[in-house]
Amino acid sequence: MAAMLAIRVVAGLAAAAVAAVLLEQYSLAGSPSPLPRPHVPRRPHPAPGLGATNIFWGLQISLFNTCFRQISDIHMSRFHDPGRAVDLEKFCSETIDIIQPALVLATGDLTDAKTGDLLGSMQYEVEWQTYHGILKKTRVMEKTKWLDIKGNHDAFNVPSLDSVENYYRKYSAVRSDGSFHYVHSTPFGNYSFISLDATPNPGPKKPFNFFGILDEKQMQELSLLAKESSRSNHSIWFGHYTTSTILSPSPGIRSIMSSATAYLCGHLHTIGGLMPVLHTRHSQGTLELEVGDWKQNRRYRIFAFDHDLFSFADLIFGDWPVVLITNPKSLLYSCARHEPLERVLHSTHIRVLAFSLSPITSVTVKIDGIHLGQATHLSGPIFTLRWNPRNYSNGTHDIQVIVQDSTERSKSVHHVFSLQEDIHLQFDPLASFILLADHCMVARVLFVMTVLIQLSILIAFRHQTCLKLKGPTGFINLTSFSLHVLSKINIFYYSVLLLTLYTVLGPWFIGEITKGKIGFCFSFGIFVDGHFLQGGVTFMVGILQLVFFNIPLMAYLCWSLLQRCFGHNFKSHLRQGKRLKIIPVHFLMLLLYLWQIYSCYFLHMAFGTLAFFFSPLRTWLTLLTPLLIYWVWTQNSNKLGTFTVQLKSHLSS
Repeated sequence: MAAMLAIRVVAGLAAAAVAAVLLEQYSLAGSPSPLPRPHVPRRPHPAPGLGATNIFWGLQISLFNTCFRQISDIHMSRFHDPGRAVDLEKFCSETIDIIQPALVLATGDLTDAKTGDLLGSMQYEVEWQTYHGILKKTRVMEKTKWLDIKGNHDAFNVPSLDSVENYYRKYSAVRSDGSFHYVHSTPFGNYSFISLDATPNPGPKKPFNFFGILDEKQMQELSLLAKESSRSNHSIWFGHYTTSTILSPSPGIRSIMSSATAYLCGHLHTIGGLMPVLHTRHSQGTLELEVGDWKQNRRYRIFAFDHDLFSFADLIFGDWPVVLITNPKSLLYSCARHEPLERVLHSTHIRVLAFSLSPITSVTVKIDGIHLGQATHLSGPIFTLRWNPRNYSNGTHDIQVIVQDSTERSKSVHHVFSLQEDIHLQFDPLASFILLADHCMVARVLFVMTVLIQLSILIAFRHQTCLKLKGPTGFINLTSFSLHVLSKINIFYYSVLLLTLYTVLGPWFIGEITKGKIGFCFSFGIFVDGHFLQGGVTFMVGILQLVFFNIPLMAYLCWSLLQRCFGHNFKSHLRQGKRLKIIPVHFLMLLLYLWQIYSCYFLHMAFGTLAFFFSPLRTWLTLLTPLLIYWVWTQNSNKLGTFTVQLKSHLSS
């Protein structure tokens, strides 16, 4: 009873801790309560109207662009999908020529930097040469301002910023490490674009730079950049990592960028297509907008500032026409803290940006399903239609724009808008959790709680003086009995105890963490070349090790000891008439053991021969596991005999 009570207490504490972390991190997420509206002077003018001024646009590609464009996660590869380079060249020529963005933001992972078997990682100069060659061949940097930053793949296996492996300095458009501040100047004001470089230095091999890291010095530099942008009409931050995958000291990166209208990023690749839209809002009002990857999905983003109202659309390369409604702007992405939303109410025209390979022939506008008319061409890609916003001053409304070009290609887009200040829409809760939760903290808590639960069970049963079997020999009784047996036999108890403690405290392996640099990998981080890289992925790997090997091995030992207490050895237990229950247990353990063997192979391919031989948690454990299993089936200690007698006595009573 004492053991079960202890287990329940620890499990309860674990659940409470996880809930506390999630609530702390996620209570700020998304779209909770309406945002507080600070007292700021009203700026109803200039309002969107018939003029072609006060507007610019850009692109983001993850690879990125007032019109601006963003592109992200290009993953130029020497081994896989040559179409990435072909399509990027077409994007830099055809798409850029048509949209003519004021700037393009390429938000990291410019190259893939993976070996052909996808197990290892290193910088291939030919990938960077391909990327740079496309920029030069298409002369895209003469057509627009191209701002490219590093992603985690661009820092794979880069021992230092001064290393010859740091090809970003040689082949990127920016060619300068670290965060920077670019100001786009227009006759109607300045717009700040602040890059956020959180790539680790030194850059470890995959998978240990999935999380970005910012130190105190970098946070101070970013704080200064934020202050520099305070006089701009708007500031846009852009980076590779989502804020949920950046480790930063207090007050945290979101606090530093709180004055920004939006943070544009990539990195998560739409979670393998499961989350095609990853957008949310920080508690301070800043939008966080992850754009899908170029690598597999050929995604990019167009965004615009129209009379200081921020709008954007996530697009697929080659899908024409491209349409962006800039007035009235979407309610979901509206924020009075950063934008003069009152200008929508004082506007005289609906405004649309429309682009296509062929001339645009019609731009049809509907509100709430009612046909308003055909927008007329103003200049460039700008189309306008006179409207009276007062007719829509109450509630929410749906605006739909249908654009058709001369080759009968058409595109229909729509969004919900509202002119009432007290109406808000909520972001997808799952998207908000993915973008706003501190995933490193969540992984750390889950890792520690898993360890504590396992240790508590072991120690509680170890110090339980006597276990009396009562009632029928059901699953719970037999599980408790087998745990009692394992914890009382020293060789198994100390083996499991030391394995768990070593998973937490010991170096998992010693190997080439980054090119030419030997390091030590622990659950809490990596030591390499005089640097300590905080744990992020390491905690996730630790959880996998515990859940998919350590704990199953402990359960398998318990089950095997129980079979011994029933009076069986390895051969005799196979002959009993319960093979449908017995074989799956051995088969499952075999699969998990094969997974452990594969992890040794991965370690060798990713971090070298040294890591393979000096890996207590992988290679050594793989060799020791068969010995433990052999001992459990051949053990004939007095204590095991005592438990056998006790179990048989209970079964016969």
